[in-house]
Amino acid sequence: MENIAQHIEATIFVSDKSISVKEIIECLKSSLDKTFTEKQLEPHLIQLKNKYSSNEYSFELVEIAEGYQFLTKSEYHDTIKILLQQKARRKLSNSAMETLSIIAYKQPVSKSEVEKIRGVNCDYSVQRLLEKELISILGKSDAPGKPILYGVSNHFLDYFGIKSVSELPQIKDIHEEQNEIGTPAE
Repeated sequence: MENIAQHIEATIFVSDKSISVKEIIECLKSSLDKTFTEKQLEPHLIQLKNKYSSNEYSFELVEIAEGYQFLTKSEYHDTIKILLQQKARRKLSNSAMETLSIIAYKQPVSKSEVEKIRGVNCDYSVQRLLEKELISILGKSDAPGKPILYGVSNHFLDYFGIKSVSELPQIKDIHEEQNEIGTPAE
């Protein structure tokens, strides 16, 4: 079978995290009905590493966390970072932004306190914010039922380009004229 390298390449490509040689062997065994050893796969992995080390590609095959993964080359990190920030910004709904704002200003805060302020259920927004790592669980309250307390994460600070939550704008910093639409009446 001469396209083993392509099967290995495809397996590594679709994996969202580092994939071990043992996992690759299991995939190949199931799909090709043939057993391989690590030693047999080694030349194919070296071939793929050499192929993607070329300047022709913006990504490379990296041996990481006891496995292999395709990663963007470091010279393209700034471009990718901008794209990911743009995508992340687009995907925050108004309700998620409201929930995030409440958590940022009131932290540590429970979900029920956020819901009391917003007046609606915020399960989905909290879940999305946790998935995006913009908020984190700070612990549990001593209140009845021991509700989980949320606060903003370091990723939140990076995302918004601030050093600490104290740098968030205060109500006194928001000027009324900046929030008006149209021209003022004379």
